Amino acid sequence: MRALVQLILLGVFATPAAADGPHEIFGYAGVLGEWELTASVTANDGTKDFAGPLTLTHVGICSPDGPEKKKGEIRIQISQSSSRMSATLLIDGVACTYSGRLSDFYTGFMSCPDGRSVPLKIWLK
Repeated sequence: MRALVQLILLGVFATPAAADGPHEIFGYAGVLGEWELTASVTANDGTKDFAGPLTLTHVGICSPDGPEKKKGEIRIQISQSSSRMSATLLIDGVACTYSGRLSDFYTGFMSCPDGRSVPLKIWLK
């Protein structure tokens, strides 16, 4: 019986780390959280670096044609302690940077070439 328990535990601990699989990203950007960010990212070679496509959807007042959407890519780096996140967001060909600190979620600011910084909150599942 003891050998069976050890075999089961070995199987549990030998499974690949969850960091290797796809992760869902959800967030809000803007002073009023008027932009919703969604993305699906995967780890690069078992590291804490992730990348994948993103969508920004304007959830504030919408136009008659529906909410404005922007597509792009996100590249994320998480510190070894997982307490800090930095990212590059490529949105409509423009590269913006993000730096955030973990509390219940990552919170920080996204800076774009136009010089403006906007708050960005990110949840990584």
